[in-house]
Amino acid sequence: MSGEASGGPAVVLVGPMGVGKTTVGQVLAERLGTTFRDTDTDIVATAGKEISEIFIDEGEPHFRELERQAVRTAVAGHRGVLALGGGAVLDEGTRALLAGLPVVFLEMGVAEAVKRTGLDAPRPLLAVNPRQRWRELMEQRRPLYTEVARAVVSTEDRTPEAVAEAVLDVLELKNA
Repeated sequence: MSGEASGGPAVVLVGPMGVGKTTVGQVLAERLGTTFRDTDTDIVATAGKEISEIFIDEGEPHFRELERQAVRTAVAGHRGVLALGGGAVLDEGTRALLAGLPVVFLEMGVAEAVKRTGLDAPRPLLAVNPRQRWRELMEQRRPLYTEVARAVVSTEDRTPEAVAEAVLDVLELKNA
């Protein structure tokens, strides 16, 4: 597997909240016979509280620091499939860390985001005017997702299994 050869994760998934990084990542890990790790889950475990509570109690800067640490730890120690939180690519150090890794940007449009998340879930960055805020976040983050990604895979109108298959195709991991 490419991640084992390069000393990093086999696959890293980036993209906006609600795009399916966790679900697709779990399918990919199963297909590749490896483990799955999600940095948001790591942050919740470390902090002992949900991400929305971290935002409320300590603020976004504190959350971003926890996120930076979680990504560094996961990239250094995880050889399976890794999903990063939607805003992880905002950090320049994180983007540098992802250079050369098999990163795939999972993308979707705002209509799909509305369908998937309802844009009313407990997502702190979407609390006020969720559709407009989602568009703004994507305008800010899309260039960063594409900067770190080796490939882009749309999740629009696809099952998690079909998305996982597309990721395997684009990374040429079909026979892994």
